[in-house]
Amino acid sequence: MLKLNPFPSIAGHLVRMALIALSLISLSIHSLATTPPKREFRGAWLHVIGQGQWKAKNTEQQKAYIRQQLDLLKDAGCNAAIFQVRPHADALYQSEIEPWSSWLTGKRGKAPSPLWDPLQYAIEQAHERGMELHAWLNPYRVTPGAETLPADHISKKHPERFFHFDNKLFFDPAYQENRDYICNVVEDIVSRYDVDAIHIDDYFYPYPAANGQKFNNDDASYRKFGNGMPRNDWRRHNVDLLIEQMHNTIKDTKPWVRFGVSPFGIWRNKKNDPRGSESAGLQNYDDLYADVLLWAKKGWIDYLSPQLYWSLDTKAAPTRKLLKWWNDNANGVDIYVGYDVQRTMNSADTQAGRPNELQTKVEMARQLPAINGMVWWHGYWVTDNYKGVAHELTNRHQSTIALPPAYGDTSKKPAAPTGVRLEKKDGKIFIAWDNPVFGAKEKETDPVKFVVYQFFAGEKTDIENPETIIAVTPFERVDLGTPAKGERFVVTSLDRMNRESRPSAEVTVK
Repeated sequence: MLKLNPFPSIAGHLVRMALIALSLISLSIHSLATTPPKREFRGAWLHVIGQGQWKAKNTEQQKAYIRQQLDLLKDAGCNAAIFQVRPHADALYQSEIEPWSSWLTGKRGKAPSPLWDPLQYAIEQAHERGMELHAWLNPYRVTPGAETLPADHISKKHPERFFHFDNKLFFDPAYQENRDYICNVVEDIVSRYDVDAIHIDDYFYPYPAANGQKFNNDDASYRKFGNGMPRNDWRRHNVDLLIEQMHNTIKDTKPWVRFGVSPFGIWRNKKNDPRGSESAGLQNYDDLYADVLLWAKKGWIDYLSPQLYWSLDTKAAPTRKLLKWWNDNANGVDIYVGYDVQRTMNSADTQAGRPNELQTKVEMARQLPAINGMVWWHGYWVTDNYKGVAHELTNRHQSTIALPPAYGDTSKKPAAPTGVRLEKKDGKIFIAWDNPVFGAKEKETDPVKFVVYQFFAGEKTDIENPETIIAVTPFERVDLGTPAKGERFVVTSLDRMNRESRPSAEVTVK
């Protein structure tokens, strides 16, 4: 059945016309010299922790807020939102396992009224805009500080499986029961929701406290499970077991759903390990007990988004050097580098004579072969256009529509759309097509999005040119406005793993 697009999109068409006009202006040639790539992950984190605007809104206002944020991210050229749905062993979705999040409603366990499902709504709204939605979870945190939990909370039933540190409560990673519990949460989300990925952040064993105290509150579980292993190796092994089990849980449920990790930006410092980076900061391996390079090498994760939140030449953690290090140590997984918007826009790149670091950071990411995208921390700084960042992304660095990187077996491709045609209605021209028929069971090659390409009269048909993409949509009809006579269009399909079909037959405006 033909799905009519509730968001008729000619934005890509208009942007392309504007870019061509700008390219004729000599003063703009330099700013448009580097065309953004056709394939690139362009994400943004949308967190709820510490974001009082969520619980200050009612249901309809929260829905409108999600729509607004996604619209603004899409306008800035982003193709993915990483939405926080489990910040503290709670849920921004309807769950029979964990309570509603206090960050959504103001009180843990209190359902929104009128009842709605933020995760489901965010997925639907992102997909309608041709964007991905990655569900962001934190595995181990239970409370952000002192909090009285309800009597039926799992930590009350099994207190031995939890520890306190820095006035916060955490699942103890040593317990298999905790790994099973966390993976049950993951399986519940993946099985019930059409998420594109499960995403976890950098909190494994606790960070040192503000006073510098390092975590050392697991004596009981070490005595019970340590088996003579050096404690730091044992802690890393506990986290390894969770990551492997999460990977297996996701892939056994829906093989096309990706598993991404956003680690702290330093694996190890070179002074502690010759394989490490030229840095002098806190270390994933030694302080958080997270050996992310092992996870990549073992194939347990699909992408890494290291948090390179520092300025280019921060002495203890220079992003200029760390980005190259992550590229060289990717172990075969995609790297989508995490950049801090505020620091990027506040800091000048004195080496290049630029007022901020945005252009340099984008260029660096695009020059390294294992860096296949960027994630902006945080998305609200993008949507608020902090110091003009959204304008720069929209008009320059993310000015074309990008397809997310493909993954999986690239020899597999979805079926191409058929019946591509132009339809006229109320003085407008629409392009429409027929979606290849789905089977009764979901599979990775199902066509779930479509890419519309535009070519002007006399222009070469080249779908590898990102400037020719004018829409990515799950629908089967797009409003073209009033294209000129002789313009040609083709449509391709994208499957659940972002693999692209062959192009459809061309249609030409007569």
